[in-house]
Amino acid sequence: MSVAVIGNPKVNSRTRHAAELVVAAVTGSPPDTVIELSELGPGLLGWGDPAVAEAKQQVLKAGELLVVATPTYKGTYTGLLKLFLDRYPAGALTGVRAVPVAVAGSPDHAGATAADLLRLLRELGAVAASAVAVLEAQLADGDALLDRHAARLAAEVATA
Repeated sequence: MSVAVIGNPKVNSRTRHAAELVVAAVTGSPPDTVIELSELGPGLLGWGDPAVAEAKQQVLKAGELLVVATPTYKGTYTGLLKLFLDRYPAGALTGVRAVPVAVAGSPDHAGATAADLLRLLRELGAVAASAVAVLEAQLADGDALLDRHAARLAAEVATA
């Protein structure tokens, strides 16, 4: 099963589009499950929310691929994404093949956010060889974006 977690406060964002492109690049199909964290709303702030618990379980079931995508806010991933990922203890994603995706307006911001998210996923135990840094301007040509990353990502995930 492939799962995309979207850390953008806006539903159906460019960040979601980027995540879906990355899942398709690796698996050849759209994600089986898309988790829009913005739809979980205030449930992310407390403990015991059933929708958040279900989203957390969906991530743990990502046997084929987990893509975690975020826009760059204030130079890093969103607080929304951090609230969700903080629910997992270190090592909780051991063995899950993951690709972090960061969307930003500038190459420096995209690269820095992608690297930060890569470190975070590795801390949680995910098998993540590299990250994808996407410029907002690149999203208009999804085919070119797929071509640029598809072979590398597919090979990394296959050997994970």
